[in-house]
Amino acid sequence: MLHMRRYRYYVLFTAAVVLLLYQFSKGSEQWHPSASILSNPEHDRDRGSSGITSSHGTNELPQQVNGKTGNDQNKVSIPDLKNPTYGSDNTDHVNVNRPPVSNSDTQGKEKQVFEYDKDGAKKETPAQLVDKPGKNVWDGKQPNPGAHTTTTAHWTRPTQNFPIPDDEIIPLPAGKPKKIPALQYPFGKETKEARLKREDRQEKVKLEMERSWAGYMKYAKGHDELSPVSKRFRDPFCGWAATLVDSLDTLWIMDMRDEFEEALVEVEKIDFTTSATRTEIPVFETTIRYLGGLIAAYDVSGAIYDILLQKAVELAEILMGVFDTPNHMPILYYNWKPQFASQPKRAGASVSVAELGSLAMEFTRLAQITKQNKYYDAVARITDAFYEWQERGTSLSGIFPEHVDASGCNRTAQSELDAQMNELGTKDSKNIYTRSEEPALESAASETTEGELHAFEKRGIAGTPDEDTTIPAKFIENGEEIHVGPDPAVVPKWTPSHADRRSSENSEKETRSALDKPLLPDCVPQGLAPSGWSEQYSMGGSQDSTYEYFPKQFLLLGGLEPKYKTLHIKTTEAVKKWLLYRPMLPDEDRDIRFTSKMITKGEPEIDATTEYEVTHLTCFIGGMFGIGGKMFDIPEDVEIGKKLTDGCIWAYESTPSGIMPEGAHLVPCDDMDDCRWNQTMYDQRLDPLWSTRATRLEEYYKARAEKKRKAKEEAERKAAEAKAEAEAEADPGPQDNIEKSFAGNNGIRRRAPPSKIGSSKNSAEDSRSPRLGAGQIPLQEDEDDDGFNDPARPISHEEYVAKKIENEKIPTGYVDVNFKRYILRPEAIESVWYMYRITGDKYWQDKGWKMFSAIISQTRTEIGNSAIDNVLIRDSRKVDEMESFWTAETLKYFYLLYSDPTLISLDEWVLNTEAHPFKRPT
Repeated sequence: MLHMRRYRYYVLFTAAVVLLLYQFSKGSEQWHPSASILSNPEHDRDRGSSGITSSHGTNELPQQVNGKTGNDQNKVSIPDLKNPTYGSDNTDHVNVNRPPVSNSDTQGKEKQVFEYDKDGAKKETPAQLVDKPGKNVWDGKQPNPGAHTTTTAHWTRPTQNFPIPDDEIIPLPAGKPKKIPALQYPFGKETKEARLKREDRQEKVKLEMERSWAGYMKYAKGHDELSPVSKRFRDPFCGWAATLVDSLDTLWIMDMRDEFEEALVEVEKIDFTTSATRTEIPVFETTIRYLGGLIAAYDVSGAIYDILLQKAVELAEILMGVFDTPNHMPILYYNWKPQFASQPKRAGASVSVAELGSLAMEFTRLAQITKQNKYYDAVARITDAFYEWQERGTSLSGIFPEHVDASGCNRTAQSELDAQMNELGTKDSKNIYTRSEEPALESAASETTEGELHAFEKRGIAGTPDEDTTIPAKFIENGEEIHVGPDPAVVPKWTPSHADRRSSENSEKETRSALDKPLLPDCVPQGLAPSGWSEQYSMGGSQDSTYEYFPKQFLLLGGLEPKYKTLHIKTTEAVKKWLLYRPMLPDEDRDIRFTSKMITKGEPEIDATTEYEVTHLTCFIGGMFGIGGKMFDIPEDVEIGKKLTDGCIWAYESTPSGIMPEGAHLVPCDDMDDCRWNQTMYDQRLDPLWSTRATRLEEYYKARAEKKRKAKEEAERKAAEAKAEAEAEADPGPQDNIEKSFAGNNGIRRRAPPSKIGSSKNSAEDSRSPRLGAGQIPLQEDEDDDGFNDPARPISHEEYVAKKIENEKIPTGYVDVNFKRYILRPEAIESVWYMYRITGDKYWQDKGWKMFSAIISQTRTEIGNSAIDNVLIRDSRKVDEMESFWTAETLKYFYLLYSDPTLISLDEWVLNTEAHPFKRPT
């Protein structure tokens, strides 16, 4: 009996083991190495040195990553993106296969990097969000009734409406990289004293990073940004942990390896196929922060963490949908949910230059890593469009207006064509246009008008007809086919690779298919063009990073694409001709530069107006001039870069807080070589109405004197009347004799009491009475007040200037400070870092330290650093926002300013506009 009981226990135990093995085998199918998109053995590349070492001086990285051991550290698997595995047609989400977990005996930290908490990630539910305009902020307490709810819609790969044939994809430039002059100063051996000073500063920067990172991970992990005052979080992007992804390479560069490995676990949990906070992807911000952050972290860490490349590819595949337009210009706010992403659409008719042109580096570097030309093709077409436009000419030849029509449609020409077609239809006594009954086609948010969404269907109209030909077209009206043109039997075939190209040879089947498929309304094609009748040109917001990318793309492509050199040189020449100015300062010996904003209607020599602005965003330009001047051997541009960078340093030093404002205006010098301080001119610029104030004040005093004269005459008249009346009462006349006849035996008169007017006791009271005593003149205004107490008195020019400076706390030299905030921006310290690395001058390190000390003193909170409301006062209100670029850029640039110059050398790396380093070809 005992033997049988033992046998039953053995059977039960065996069954349990078999069941567990079965469940494990099912759960591990998706992790099979053969299914990973990162396990294509056909594409390998040499890794080379990352240029960054651990704290022990060696590349102490996990020696087994997804099956790669220490013996094959010089190779990396390139993903095969031609046929990635996605969810089946009956699912609503993408299923990008993940790499297998290593089965090695790796212990401790190395093992934690790769054992992602997939089950935990699935269980996580996004916290409730309080809906605020432009922000999503967790209340930290109760779910808010108006909060967003987690969306269930997931991205799936849509069918392309305008695919590019394989033979038309623009490949990466081939060949050996060209020799480019060294950008970085040849630093020598530093003294012990200098090294200790530098390392002490560097360590203090790192401490700020550690505190900000700890605050983010404790209170905002998995969300976009930390709110460092209230200890909450914000999700202004798509809730994909922007700060975490944006800071990955910073963690590695600062040798915060434990934090880096912890962050990798969170990276794996990000689901780019859905968002609980936004219905559209802000393409520019997503590209520079997320895609750039993942790629840079992959590069700086030695290209061994496949999860980083995998996530970069996953995101890039989603973003590739933005280029599916007739002219392949991108949709910049992309609703990537399936029901919208599948609709044909055009790029916007009014988009910013920066958003359009600042995608190049990220997609180019991804193409280099993956060997997939399609990523490069997507951005090369944008570059070609800018290059063609620059060659064709803009109002300020060489640079582009702030807002661009990227739709590819010449609306004026299309209107004329429509009028011609309608006239032809009128002659045939038929209305050839009917409003489409098909659902409105999707368009980028705020990038097309309502009229375009309900445009007439004009099937078969070619974009640009050949000479001496009539455009064949077929239209549907009330179910009846209406033909226009010489060949009514043919409906031209839509060729999706080119919006303006159609085939005239179609079968009946193709004809039916063309009619059934909803197409975008035809248009007369054009390249990039200004948007609107007024054009703004500057190097500031909405324009900046496109120009920054021209020389950096030249570096990233090893000098193999000369278009970027042409674009850069023509840009800098235009800046020097039209925008560069020297401000007038009390310190006449400080020779600095800024760039202005110019507004024109197309004829700048005649109608241009200039705003002599100074904005924090524009401070990147010092580094841009420095890099371009070095690589293209233009010493003048390096010198201009120094002056532009020093201008931003002056802007920091000029305020009580020691921090530069977001935006302000200065007074330009007429002569850049002779710029003396002129107090009269400065005061006049402070007061836009200075020329009229003296006249208005003079007119006021004339009117006041006339008023006084009239008041005096009136007072004298009344006094005379009162005197005559008093004298009449005192003169005994006939009436007085009558009164005496009625007097009593004692001879006393019976009359009214004598008047007290003019008596000393009541003189003050009587002077205010309408009835005045004899000779009494009413009191006048104090003749010495000069009208200062009169609210109607116009203010003088001198008074206006004094009050404006006092009330607005305007620092000397500024005309106004229209944006007083500081939001932890990096652009000024970015150029300071470039200038130090290019020149080797410790002046930049010392100035940078003053900037850092001021920023920390004014922005530090218990758990991080916050934007502040007003740099014109000390200890300004903190606005409870810590953008991801604080840890991604600002602190990184400060850290690198005090690092060994070999760390992220300019001759080995090129940084994108979010300070993400990409490996340069060698």
